[in-house]
Amino acid sequence: MPHHFNDPAVKAEGRLNVMMMTSMSETKAGATEAERWAAIAHRNPSADDKFFYAVKTTGIYCRPTCASRQPKRENVRFFDSCAEAEAAGFRPCKRCSPRSTSPQQQQAEIIAAVCKHIEAADTPLSLDAMAQIAGLSTYHFHRVFKEIVGVTPRQYATAQRAKRVRQHLQEDNTVTQAIYNAGFETSSTFYEQSTSLLGMTPSKYQQGAIGVVIRYTVQPCWLGWVIVAGTTKGICAIAFSDTVEALTTQLQADFPKAQFCEGDRAFEGWVEQVLHLLEAPQQAVDLPLDIQGTAFQQQVWQALRTIAPGTTVSYGDVARSIGKPQAVRAVANACASNHIAVAIPCHRVVGSDGSLRGYRWGRDRKQALLTKEAAL
Repeated sequence: MPHHFNDPAVKAEGRLNVMMMTSMSETKAGATEAERWAAIAHRNPSADDKFFYAVKTTGIYCRPTCASRQPKRENVRFFDSCAEAEAAGFRPCKRCSPRSTSPQQQQAEIIAAVCKHIEAADTPLSLDAMAQIAGLSTYHFHRVFKEIVGVTPRQYATAQRAKRVRQHLQEDNTVTQAIYNAGFETSSTFYEQSTSLLGMTPSKYQQGAIGVVIRYTVQPCWLGWVIVAGTTKGICAIAFSDTVEALTTQLQADFPKAQFCEGDRAFEGWVEQVLHLLEAPQQAVDLPLDIQGTAFQQQVWQALRTIAPGTTVSYGDVARSIGKPQAVRAVANACASNHIAVAIPCHRVVGSDGSLRGYRWGRDRKQALLTKEAAL
């Protein structure tokens, strides 16, 4: 099956898996006592279930978002779990019920249940129907869904149907049959979105990217080996590995029926710019990129391209810069979905505590890139 570099269905499923875990911000909300106290002072919802605080004068422990009157700092102790607080002799607050499921987690579970209904539905669910399943008003449901998942209910549903199309394109006899079996009411509805969802026309996708011309080269660099691949539109992949074989094998597996050829003069110019960017990241380059993704992914990637070399930002910073401060995990997923290293500098995004977090080409390379940029 041909590879879609930025599969919105996979990305959305990643968010759904995260939702079923305890909701988290980009870093543990209580990395230091000062940060924990700040979370209590602002009743930060993202801190719920990350830590608990106890008040020595009352013998009670609470959630960070407890609505009780704020205690004096000198009377507060912090604990990582309810068990720790109770072992120290404190009893749970009856007002915020720290042992029960937090409101934030309850919302995540409700939205996760709606997502399962969306995935199982043969035809698209209306917004009203989804809101009814969630037991929320339409407006409130739409807002909560987007805050938690990072995309709108409609975008999520479209991504799921696109995923079905990709599956049916490999199983059904015709493109039309695949489109209808995937739940699209009309073929025109799908064709309007097909290129952005599949990265190519449905017929080419069904045929294993047949007819797609991909030029690529593998070059040694200070990070090991780098592969640069591009279509007539622009660069579609920049990746690192320790072996040439791993890079070429993966590219050919991604596009099993594509036509691979040597680069022309224009492509060679792109490659030179990529190699120059690796050596001198402070120099601006203007590389055309051939990437597809959801509107949210595009927002994140565009924000990443504004991060200056030698600097880093947190996942939370990126989320706030695109006007979606609650979508920290969705930002992390978009960074993980990036297949164009360095040109889309996801390596410059770190945890708010400065930790490297993940990097699809290895944390050692991420650290090396940041060290080089900082030195320059």
